[in-house]
Amino acid sequence: MENSNQFIKLSDNDNVFVLTKNVDVGDTLTYNGENYRVTTPITLGHKIAARAIAKGEKIIKFNMSIGSATQDIMAGEHVHLHNMKSDFIDTHTRES
Repeated sequence: MENSNQFIKLSDNDNVFVLTKNVDVGDTLTYNGENYRVTTPITLGHKIAARAIAKGEKIIKFNMSIGSATQDIMAGEHVHLHNMKSDFIDTHTRES
């Protein structure tokens, strides 16, 4: 399993990467020869999709389901509360 100084894939079965540094719009991340172009600023510790994830599909991190996609997610897209929900506990969001 390849990792970089920008992100890690915690398990071969994961469909997300975890960022090890902040990334910004226009940055390109590479994994196994595939490029992922960053379209929004994303901070350290957040997830990006390692491949396209369909609405309703499980989000897999560290070889465990941590929730489900609430919409289709493109490869390289930020994966967080705006496009996923926990299948185990209520997901709380802060409204402005």
